[in-house]
Amino acid sequence: MQIIISARHGHLSEATQAKVREKVEHLPRYYERVTTIEVIVDLEHKEKLGVELLVSAEPKHDFVAHETADDLFKAVDAVAQKMEQQLRKFKEKLQDPRGVRKPADPEL
Repeated sequence: MQIIISARHGHLSEATQAKVREKVEHLPRYYERVTTIEVIVDLEHKEKLGVELLVSAEPKHDFVAHETADDLFKAVDAVAQKMEQQLRKFKEKLQDPRGVRKPADPEL
């Protein structure tokens, strides 16, 4: 799995990149077939930092989440949580494509 961290309108220090990487590297726990995670941080407006999270997974599924906040790590936490939700929902859909749950067997 590849993790790419980039910044628009500025530069992120190595320490900040390491913290961001740490926050998103657990995403394959929710869907095992994740191939690439890309984090784009928009530093244009200091009071509202934007974070975009792009996840590519097999077979040919792309997931996107956006978040803005006044603090970089709040935005990263929120966007990671949104992505977790998307991946969880997608995996559930794959396991039960019709969304129909079978009733429990009354004889048991």
